Amino acid sequence: MTTSEEARKTPSTDTPSTDAPVSAAGSGAGIRPVDGPAVEAAVRSLLAAVGEDPTREGLLGTPDRVARMYAEILSGAQQDPGHHLEVVFSEGHHEMVVVRDIAFESMCEHHMMPFMGKAHVAYVPNGHIVGLSKIARVVEGFARRLQVQERLTSQIADLLMDRLEPQGVGVVLEATHTCMTMRGVRKPGSAMVTSAVRGTFKSCAETRNEWMSFLRG
Repeated sequence: MTTSEEARKTPSTDTPSTDAPVSAAGSGAGIRPVDGPAVEAAVRSLLAAVGEDPTREGLLGTPDRVARMYAEILSGAQQDPGHHLEVVFSEGHHEMVVVRDIAFESMCEHHMMPFMGKAHVAYVPNGHIVGLSKIARVVEGFARRLQVQERLTSQIADLLMDRLEPQGVGVVLEATHTCMTMRGVRKPGSAMVTSAVRGTFKSCAETRNEWMSFLRG
């Protein structure tokens, strides 16, 4: 990507904007900001409910720490990941672009326990490309909210398909879920793999095979 490439829209900074409007298409529209005082009160009640003393020295600051933690790890619900795709560049590259091993962390909405792993994202441009870091920011924006892995995978694919208008998009997520490794069935080492394919990735076996070959390394 060179400086002579033309941006289709007004350039934006790499810093996520907390004031950006939230897209209604599966991007957390209507989600209120984390209410810190309410979270702190709830944590105190939870500590007491599990038999702890919220006033003991080691737990005095826990409600505040937990409130700040949730504000950080759920911050994506207040942002529109599409904001990162506002700047695209005209480029006559029509072959596959793959970004592998994008690390992410998210919070399972069923047990409110973390799941984490890697995202592999590919698209076939149709006259426009996007900066490499923007794809990682899209993954992060959707991951930093209460999620299920299946929805997270589809949201990434749908947004890229909608904003970049490529020939096709493919997304694979591999993740370990602590709700399965720390509780319940307790199977450390297990991983969940989900995929979403759009456009030529869905209609053309040759495109899918090329994509899979990149993922296998």
